[in-house]
Amino acid sequence: MTESLVRKKPGMASVREMPVLQDGPPPGGFPPVRYARRIPSKGPSAAAIFLTAFGAFAWGMYQVGKGNKIRRALKEEKIAARCAILPILQAEEDERYVKEWKKYLEEEARIMKDVPGWKVGESVYHSGRWTPPATGELRPDVW
Repeated sequence: MTESLVRKKPGMASVREMPVLQDGPPPGGFPPVRYARRIPSKGPSAAAIFLTAFGAFAWGMYQVGKGNKIRRALKEEKIAARCAILPILQAEEDERYVKEWKKYLEEEARIMKDVPGWKVGESVYHSGRWTPPATGELRPDVW
């Protein structure tokens, strides 16, 4: 039923009598639709990041090189000091060895005095090769 029949008012008898009004674009058209991703550029560019990283790496390598030079100089100084003190240490060790060797020979002569043909201090090894003296005590049981 139409409104005019139900309410008893004048009006349209049917929807078909309604004036046709079609929506359309505004004058000049709609604005363009943004469909592309436009991310704002925040922060430094790739070139700036690369140059900063390269600069930090170069500075670090420079510091490593400086440290290596200092370390090398300290090592050379330590080697020079050891070379300078080596003759003194060797002389002290030789003096200690001579004292120990004399004690050792005296003890050997005391122990082997009853053995005929025993020569004190003669090597029992007949290799003909010189061997350097042992460091430390010759015989720990001999005082």
